[in-house]
Amino acid sequence: MTATGHGRLAGPLSTSVANLCHRLQPQVSARTAAGFAEVLRRLGAPLQVAVAGRIKSGKSTLVNALIGRRVAPTDIGECTRLVTRFQYGTVDRIEVVFTDGRTQVLPFAADGMIPAELGVNIEEVSHIEAYLTNAVLQHMTVIDTPGLGSLDAASVSRTEQLLGAAKQGSKDGQDGQGATAEADGGAEEAGELDDTSRNAVTGAEAVLYVVTQGVRADDQQALAAFTAATASREAGPVNAIAVLNKADTIAPESVEGAEGDVWKAATVLAGKQAAMLRPRVADVLPVIGLLAESAESGGFTSADAEALRQVSELADEVLDTMLISADIFTSWDCEIPAGTRVRLLEKLDLYGIRRAVQAIRAEPRITAGALRRSLLDASGLAEVRGRLEVVFAARADGIKAAAALASITALAQASGDQAERQRVHDAIEVLLAKPEAHQLRLLEALTLVASGAVDMPEDLTEEVLRVGSNAEIGAQLGMPGAARPELAAFALERAGWWRSFASFGATPAQSRVAHVVHRAYFLIWQQLREPKKDSHGRVVS
Repeated sequence: MTATGHGRLAGPLSTSVANLCHRLQPQVSARTAAGFAEVLRRLGAPLQVAVAGRIKSGKSTLVNALIGRRVAPTDIGECTRLVTRFQYGTVDRIEVVFTDGRTQVLPFAADGMIPAELGVNIEEVSHIEAYLTNAVLQHMTVIDTPGLGSLDAASVSRTEQLLGAAKQGSKDGQDGQGATAEADGGAEEAGELDDTSRNAVTGAEAVLYVVTQGVRADDQQALAAFTAATASREAGPVNAIAVLNKADTIAPESVEGAEGDVWKAATVLAGKQAAMLRPRVADVLPVIGLLAESAESGGFTSADAEALRQVSELADEVLDTMLISADIFTSWDCEIPAGTRVRLLEKLDLYGIRRAVQAIRAEPRITAGALRRSLLDASGLAEVRGRLEVVFAARADGIKAAAALASITALAQASGDQAERQRVHDAIEVLLAKPEAHQLRLLEALTLVASGAVDMPEDLTEEVLRVGSNAEIGAQLGMPGAARPELAAFALERAGWWRSFASFGATPAQSRVAHVVHRAYFLIWQQLREPKKDSHGRVVS
């Protein structure tokens, strides 16, 4: 991902907001200035992505796959009740952060994972900070949250506090991350954050929500709660996507149009779930987290490849019978040791074993590395990462700038000083009036429409969501693959339509959104009219 790195701003919008904070700090109270300092720290930090979902949805398995290392515990235990932040560090280590601000450094377990037991009173723990020398985490901090449902009240409270109220400042001095100031009775005098101020500047900036086959009403409520906790903003398709995990467990015969194919069934079901969860999320993508974790995190070995080669040599009728269920696969009397079959099942499940056998039979000389890549392709992880790149990383500048402005506004509102509030408000309005800040206006308009704060006809709502939720021009215009002249003509046509709608027929609230959409189309038209250039600045056809 290319979102941002430690101490490096994501782009021009984040830079503008950072400059605004620097200019205002001498003009506001010590407490508000401390809040601005935290906003500045977060602007320079990697994009914060919270992975959320119901208990046993496979969140931690997916976290391991995204990081490319099996480090998050996946079995129900002490650590799965805690929020864990995986971030880049120069030395691999774990920090247990207590509710009173104390920290305790621990090593990773011998298997490279967070220890199943921390050796501390878990009721006194706020969350865990895990530092990894991992390239992925240089650009994205991943927050693994406890599964929703069947959670004790303390786990729920810890999750809510970390995502919406507790400090998230890194304790890693050597990684360039300053700690967030403690709130206490002397916060105003010391220039530190009180609880209200901290609530305004903390929280993940994006959400990856994990669902399984059945989306329930409380999934939608939980998703709304998580997205509302992201940087004090009501989130939507700008900074939230969902994945349909455990796609291999879907029975194709239960999904109309699947034609007996598991992956096609998962794709159809994901499309239906996307319709249910919109506009809370940009999309729902199928994925097989277990397969992705095993293939991406080093869990799949040459010994596993050799065992699969032996499985592929079984007679068709025997193998078909063994693959009916996990119990039959592990208990069937054959020359492959039962322990080996159990290990394959734990790493790949029946679907992964079947896909591996198909790959081996299609190419008998396939190497272990090529077989691993084949399994990774079958997991759907590449598509999830690609969507993360489009929805999160490519928009990190806008997401982080918008979240920072929301935090700045909340800090000013919490100050109790009318003059200070007005000063901050005026500075933000000046920033938003600049042409380069149009992306923020578009994100704001998208959020208003997605949340229902501005009521629009259904077809116009879909158009606003499409224009605001995509980073690629063809997708924004709903014309993927179309030629530039065709795209340019359509963008100009829609720009004119939205300008007319803003002036005639729209309510005042709709008119404000319409002006923003008009401007978006006009800027797209201008971009398409400019000669297309390659990476060396040469004009290409």
